[in-house]
Order: sequence, then structure tokens, then C-alpha cells
Amino acid sequence: MRHALIFAAGLGERMRPLTDRTPKPLLNVGGKPLIVWHLEKLAAAGVHYVVINTSHLAEQFPDALGDGSRWGLRIRYAYEGPTPLETGGGMLNALPLLGSEPFLVVSGDVWCDADFTILPTEPRGLAHLLMTDNPVHHPHGDFRLDALGRLHDDGEPRLTYSGIGVFRRELLDGWPEAVGDAPGADAKPPRFKLRPLLEAAIACGRVDGSHHRGAWTDVGTPARLAELEAELRG
Repeated sequence: MRHALIFAAGLGERMRPLTDRTPKPLLNVGGKPLIVWHLEKLAAAGVHYVVINTSHLAEQFPDALGDGSRWGLRIRYAYEGPTPLETGGGMLNALPLLGSEPFLVVSGDVWCDADFTILPTEPRGLAHLLMTDNPVHHPHGDFRLDALGRLHDDGEPRLTYSGIGVFRRELLDGWPEAVGDAPGADAKPPRFKLRPLLEAAIACGRVDGSHHRGAWTDVGTPARLAELEAELRG
């Protein structure tokens, strides 16, 4: 698995005023920008080529990260325009830069101590999602993981999708049918969430998962950022 995609295009509205002048993935935590933690882990996992989706304050990413050579990476930037394209639209927009093989996806606004080498380079189906225990702010979780490693959209107990996984580009095939008439789907370029595509693939038994029992934080608010900073500094 030589390619990766980092979602970094969000507006960071819940993080204001911190994100008024700095994109959320570039906020410092534990002595370095949040996104740098991901880049270091990607390089350690043998990834060589990283696409970073950008929108809000997009010009700051190449200024801060350059071409990726300091981590032994090659970074390309996929600008989504002034309005972020959501996770599904952002992935679709980045596909021309990602090649034909499965690619690792990381949400730019999470922190996780998982070793990316544990993820499969070739998912059995269309995707393999790293799942985590449900955080306080998302108590009901997203999907159920069975004993065979398959994900389901029904039953209990449910786990939370960490924002980290391995995807095949074929997941995006037929996205208009999965998304339907969702707002933004008919825009140019289209703007839509990834969730409906995952739900459709899960219904067909084509999404696997694994349970990460280590540390994970959705850095979605200033309070959570401060808590993570305290943990990393402690």
C-alpha cells in the first residue's frame, strides 16, 4: 500500500476561534501539527505518496508541509474549492491522484496511536475500517463488527469508525445511486458524504473492520484538543 489520502478540507467550525486563522489539521498538539502525526505514521508504514484534500485556508498546507520530502514522502494537494466537498465528494475529487491500487485514508482531525501496518494492504471487499470504542460524544457508535471481521449496520454492540481505513476506488462506482438526491450531489464538482456508500457496501457484505483498543481522539472541539495535549504532555 503505497498511497494514502488525508482529509483536511473541513472548515473546523466547532474549533473556532482556533481555526479562524489555522486549519484544524495544522493545529499543534504534543509539540507538532496534528497532521504531522499522521505523516510520520504513514511514512513508517511504508506509504510513499500522500494526497491531502484542502479547502479552508488551503495555502497554509504547502507552506507548512512542503512536498513531504522531510518525511520521505511525496505530497500532492487536491484543492476542493472554497466549499469542502464532504468525505465522499472529497474522495471522488482525489481519485485521479491516487492510482488504481487500494489506498489508506486518514481523517486529518483525529489522533490515534494505531500502527498503520496492521491494516490490510488488500481489503477482502471494498473497504476495511478501523473501528474504536464509542467516545462520550458518540455513544451509539456507527457499525457492528462480527466475529469474522465483517461490519453490519444493525445489531449491538456497535463501534465507532475511527476515520482511518483502507479503500478500493471501486467503492465510488455508482455513487449517484447510493447518494440519491442528497444536497450537493448535483453540484459541480459533486459534494456528498461517504456514509451512504459505506452503508450500501456493508449491506452487500463488502466492508470489513478491525477493533483498535488503543488511544483515539476525535479532535473536534477546543476542549478535546486541550485534553489530548494534556495526555501527550503528561
